[in-house]
Order: sequence, then structure tokens, then C-alpha cells
Amino acid sequence: MGALLGWDRAMASGNALAPKPAHAAPRAKSVLFLFMEGAVSQVDSFDYKPLLAKHHGEDPRKAIGQLEKTQFENVGQVLKSPWNFQQHGESGLWISDLFPHMARHADDLCVLRSMTSNFPEHTSANYFLHSGTGLQGRPSLGAWVSYGLGSLNADLPGYVVLNGGQIPSGGMDNFASGFLPANHQGSLLHAKGTPLANVVPSESSASLQDTKRRLVQRLNRQRLEESGNAGVLEAAIANYELAARMQCAIPDLLDLSGESEATRRLYGMDAPYEHTRTYARECLLARRMVERGVRFVELTIPMVDGYNRWDAHGGLIKNHGDNARAIDQPIAGLLADLKARGLLEDTLVVWAGEFGRTPFAQGSDGRDHNEFGFSVWLAGGGVRGGMAYGETDDWGYKAVVNRLEMHDLHATILHLLGLDHERLTYRFGGRDMRLTDVRGEVIRPILA
Repeated sequence: MGALLGWDRAMASGNALAPKPAHAAPRAKSVLFLFMEGAVSQVDSFDYKPLLAKHHGEDPRKAIGQLEKTQFENVGQVLKSPWNFQQHGESGLWISDLFPHMARHADDLCVLRSMTSNFPEHTSANYFLHSGTGLQGRPSLGAWVSYGLGSLNADLPGYVVLNGGQIPSGGMDNFASGFLPANHQGSLLHAKGTPLANVVPSESSASLQDTKRRLVQRLNRQRLEESGNAGVLEAAIANYELAARMQCAIPDLLDLSGESEATRRLYGMDAPYEHTRTYARECLLARRMVERGVRFVELTIPMVDGYNRWDAHGGLIKNHGDNARAIDQPIAGLLADLKARGLLEDTLVVWAGEFGRTPFAQGSDGRDHNEFGFSVWLAGGGVRGGMAYGETDDWGYKAVVNRLEMHDLHATILHLLGLDHERLTYRFGGRDMRLTDVRGEVIRPILA
């Protein structure tokens, strides 16, 4: 109800999703957030630690020293990466063989190797990554972007979540608007099957649908005048009108028949692995959304191997191998396609999980949660490519150089969109609330 009442202020000047001026000149117009739920192992992907091979099989308490408490306290031996690392591109960025397709875009990637989280458990860590707090019900990053900038397309929401099959731990609250006006929450579209309930009109003809729509609009406007132009009612009407426009816009958006065979192959839509095809469709749809002015698009991962996500407490090789095969070619295709179309320079791509994994085994062939140091990467949108920022220790265990907090990542994303994270506020509960709370610094060395 608080969010509904908040619409009154948001709608006072008209359409709450209308484009709004940024605080400063933006480098990026849109964000594509590739969420790797379950937590990718940094020491098996983008953080090369040869010391693990040297001490493979040893007791980590003796080799590494004092260990922090892990979620399951099933500490095995030091575990080297099953994948080889190589340097790629002119930059010589270290990337493991887990991602052979993405490695070809090394010179476009800015890898943050010193990210940390405040939470070692999936649900709270997911909320923290999405909303800057480990609590349920706060506005997500996408909602803040929509609130701050509006949408560049009057027929589509400013914040869209493309669901490949895996809703993250914590559920839909990861995409919530919290205390912000409710029209800034993430709109969930399914990558497979019917994208959205009732998006296809049930009427037998377009003329009948149009007649009904005009009648409803006339009755709504009449009721609005009788109420004295109540802001809450006006907001509700605007939301219904957006839904009606979406019935026209979304079927066209999701129709990939006009895409060339070369483009479809680039993304991996002809791949033999079903989950690759699913994520390829997500990535291609994400590009089409950016072209149409959607501000913030989040992609969830396909449902690989039941419910395991990247959460490799056991069977590291199969878990990470299957998940990487699902997302590697589609993401590489997305980067190549954005670059070829001139979209990468003003589209910020963010690849991140909620935390990392331990450099020692859980049991014999898994890795436990590790919030003390992990890797995320950014590309395009005003970020320097072909570089790594920050370092973990020699084991890939804890961030030791240029340690980054989640608020720093959020402040930097907002900065690239032209938003000052300290000025992007919303009055709630007697306080000016913001995504970064009272913390966060823009990571300026990574800016192009």
C-alpha cells in the first residue's frame, strides 16, 4: 500500500516512466545484468592462482593458515582448478578454459577481482547484490535505475527480467521496487513458452479489442474526473494503459523470425545443448530490448541439473562445466553483436554472482561459499576493457588489494548511467533512502 500511495508523487508530473534527465552526462544508456546465481568459483574462472596447483591435496589449515568459518564446515584439501588458465587478447587477461568463447572478448572485459560480500548465504547475498542490503523488500538496482531515469520506450517497462528458468533464492523480491513506486519493479518475461500472462489478446479480432480498450479508457477518464484527478487512481490507469500497449509491443519484441541465421548461430541458438539454446534466446532478446530503449534488463540462468545453479558444493567439474556450456557462447555472441551494431559503447554489461567459492575443497570435489573475495566483470558502457582491477591473496581466498564492497559496484553502475548515487534518493520513513545507504565509492580507475 505504501508503494501504491507513493505513485501519487511519481505521477504528479505525468508518466512516471517518462525519460528523466541524469545528474551528469551518461556513458551508458542501458544495463544488461547477467546474474550467475549460485556463485561462480573465482579461482576456476577469472582469478588465476598457480599456488593452488603447487599445494594441491595439502591440508589448507597448514598451507593457507587460519580459515574462516564456512557454511558447512566440511573442509577438504587444497583444490587446484580442473581447468587450465591462459592469457588472452592483447591485454593478456587470464581466463580459464571454462569460458573459451568469452575469452575471445578479453580485451572488452574489465574484471574486478577483489569484490566482497557481507553475506555467506544465498538469499541474503542475493538481496545484497540486487538491493544493497541483505534484507527482504528493499528496492532493487533495476528499480532504482528505472526510478532515476525512466524508460526510453513508452510501450515497454523500464526494468525487465528475462527468466531462463531459475528464479533466484529469495524469489521475486530480488526484482522488487520496495518503497519506490510500484511501477518501477521488474517485469518478469519468460524466455520460453508464453512470455507473460494475458499478453496475447483473447478477443476474436483486433477491432473488437480496440473497441473494448477505447471504452475502458473513456470510463477510466470519467471516473478520474469524478475523483478530482486522484493520483493513486491516475497511476493505476497509467499502469493498465501500459499493459495494453505491451500487448502490441511484446509479441513483436519476442518474435525472432526476422533475425538472420548468422545472428542466431552467433548466439548459439542452434547449439546441441538445450540450456545453451535457452540462454542464447535470452541474450538475443536482451539485445533487442536495448535497441528498443529498455533501461535495465536482468537475465536469470537456465535450470541446469535441477536446482544446483552454480552452487558447486560437490561435483565441481560437472556443475561448472554444464553451467558454463549454457552461458559461454550466448554471452560471447551478445558482446560481439552489441559491438558490431555500435551498441556496446553505451550499453553496460555486468556479469556477477552473489559471492565466490573457497580455494579448498568441500568434501573431495566441491567448493563452499566464500564472501571474502571473488570476481565479477563489466564491459562496454564507459568501462576500460582488457584489464583486471584489485587482487585476492595468493590463494584466491580474500581480497587484499583495492578491496571492493557491493556499494562500490552499485555506485559505479549508477555513475556510468549519469546518476550520482548520493543524490538518487527517495523519502521513506522520515529518511532520504538510497541504494548505497551511507557507503559506496565510484571505482574510478576502471572508467574509460
